[in-house]
This record gives sequence, structure tokens and C-alpha cells, in this order.
Amino acid sequence: MSPQRTFWTLVLASAAILAVTMGVRQSAGLFVSSINSSTGLGIVTVSFALAVGQFVWGAAQPLFGMLADRVGSYRVILIGGLLLAAGMAMTPFVSSSLGLIFAMGILTAAGAGAGSFSILIGAAAQRLPADRRSFASGFINAGGSFGQFLFAPLAQALISAFGWITAMLALAATTLSTLLLALPLRQSKAAAAAQAVLPAGEMTLGEQTRVAFQDPSYWCLHAGFFTCGFHIAFLVTHLPGEVGLCGLPASVSATALAIIGLANIVGSIGAGWLGQTRRMKMILVWMYGSRAVAVAIYLMAPKTALTFYVFAAVLGVTWLSTVPPTAGLVGKLFGARYLATLFGLTLFSHQVGGFFGAWLGGIAIDRTGSYNWMWYADIVLAALAALVNLPIREAHPRAAAAPA
Repeated sequence: MSPQRTFWTLVLASAAILAVTMGVRQSAGLFVSSINSSTGLGIVTVSFALAVGQFVWGAAQPLFGMLADRVGSYRVILIGGLLLAAGMAMTPFVSSSLGLIFAMGILTAAGAGAGSFSILIGAAAQRLPADRRSFASGFINAGGSFGQFLFAPLAQALISAFGWITAMLALAATTLSTLLLALPLRQSKAAAAAQAVLPAGEMTLGEQTRVAFQDPSYWCLHAGFFTCGFHIAFLVTHLPGEVGLCGLPASVSATALAIIGLANIVGSIGAGWLGQTRRMKMILVWMYGSRAVAVAIYLMAPKTALTFYVFAAVLGVTWLSTVPPTAGLVGKLFGARYLATLFGLTLFSHQVGGFFGAWLGGIAIDRTGSYNWMWYADIVLAALAALVNLPIREAHPRAAAAPA
């Protein structure tokens, strides 16, 4: 197979898998009200279950990344697809807080994590030349955004037409498509055996991880990504609630989520393209800074459907466009050999932030009747995330390419 064909086969398959896993996962907020009404568990309990899911999704990625670095990404994605389908199929039949946490917070989240960024971008990076990795990461990431654009209105339409239980089961069945989409990521036995053998003089996973955690730049990436997770999980979980507080129909939140996904396709590919010629840390600085400004303007704007759509479009450009430059910086600093694990660890920090974003949002609305304090926290954290990326050590791409 020609290098160009290999490139697009890997990238398109990975993007399609991420479209399913992220699209289904990012639509979970549309089910919050229905699950709350059906089970009577309360918004705080439902929010906590989804917050656990944010945490588990992040924790699963370095663990599955380590497994993928040893046995290949194909088997990991198969396991993930089965877990994701099982968790979603179980959700309509649980009525206790522990049952909901197990179904949505553990099974669904772990399954989505096994078919997410670190595994897919890591698999592509190991098989592609360094100069194609940034664009590949952006394109794969755009697949997740397309999934959100596709699945948010689809989920809302299914809920409206057939009820939330049928909608949830339909999405569960859809996730099984990842089992087929993963076929191009299979490796031959010889390639898998070669991956498991450590070349002479190369660091082990444990050694490379210790080196990474001794590097202040790696910690800066973790800190910025924590804020990204807080921001995204809060909006994915509670944007429907914010829309409802403003007296607008549920279709507005579904459309807004779809707009975010559509805008992020442009943002993700753009971030991957810019990462080839610009410092990736500065891409992150501008992304996080723009979020702080966008949220501040939203708070001052009249709460109409148009406001939500414009807000969604602006946020969507940076939504998960932070992934290509963050993954690119990890690869730039430490190489591609253990990218699935090292980037997976930064995603864990992302999801620790996600845990607090989803959970504290539920507490805020329960205690104060609004999300105002969450918006204020989001502004402050986004501004800090922009600043914390400035000290990251990164040579300009032109300077790095000169010796070659």
C-alpha cells in the first residue's frame, strides 16, 4: 500500500471511530432531564454519575494506552466498543444511584475511553512520519467533532419521537459499528511482535514516564488540559439545563451542541494544520484566552436562541481543538513510542477537570438556582490556562526542521 493510501486509511478509520465514541458520549447531557424524571434520583445524583464518567473516561485512557502500546490498538478498540454498548444498553434499566454510576459512569465511560484520542492518535502517530502527525491528529480530532454534530440532533430527535429509552438503546446499537471500523487498524503478527520488542538503547515505558513527570512543560500541559476538561464537561452536561433556565426549548440545546461539533471540525483541522508551521503552545494560549472572552460576552448578552447559536459557534472553534496541539507537544517533547500512554495521562488530568465541571454544575443549580458561579469560574480558569502554557519549552517548527 502506498504511503498516501496508508495515511488516509489510518486517519479516516480513526476519525470514524472517534465520531461514534465521542458523538455518543457528548450527547449524554440530552438525557439528564429524562433520566432524572424517570428515576427520581435528583439532578445532583445524575450529575455525579456523569461526573464519575468524566473521571473514568480520563483514567481509562492511559491504562488502555499502555495496553495499546503493548498489544496494538485494534484489540483495545474492540474491548471498548463492547463496554460502551453494554453500558448504554444497561442505563435504561437501572433505578439506583449505584446502578447509574456503574452503567454510565464506569462501563460507558471506560468503553468510550478505549476508543478515544490517546489510543487513536497514538496508533496513527506510530505509523506516520513526524511531519504528518500534527495534521493527522487534527483530522482524527475533527472526526469526534463531526460525531457531536451528527449525534446531538439525532439523539434529540429520537428522544422526541420514541422516548429516551429507545433513543439510548439505538445509540447503544450504533456503537457496535466501531468493531468494524477498527479493522484497518489491525497489525500483522510480525508488526505486533516488533512493537512489543524494545529497540536497543530505547527507554522503557516506566523510564519515559518518569522523565516526562520531571519536565515542567509536561506539567504545564496537564494544568491547561485540566481547565479544558472543566469547561467542556460543564457545558456538555449542563448546557441543556442552562437553555431550559432561559425558557427556550430543548431543541436549542441540541442544535447548539451540533453547531459546536460542526465548528470544531474547522477548528481541529485548522489547529492540526497550524501546528506544522507555528508553535503549538501559542495555539493553546490563544485558544484558552478566547474562551475566557467568549464566556464573558455570553454572560452580558441577551439569552435568545441566536445568542446560544453564536456562542456555540465561537466556542466550537476551540472546543476540542486543544487536542492536536497538546498531543503534538507531547510527541514533540518525548517522541511517539509511548504517545498513547503519555497523552493518555494528560487526558486523565483533562477528565479530573471534567469531573468537577459536571459535578459542581449540578451542585450550583441545586443550591443557587443558576449556573452563574460556574461561568465565573470558567472565565478565571480559562485565563489561567492561557498563561500556564507560555513557559512550555518548544522550538519553532522552522528551527526544529533546520538541522534535518
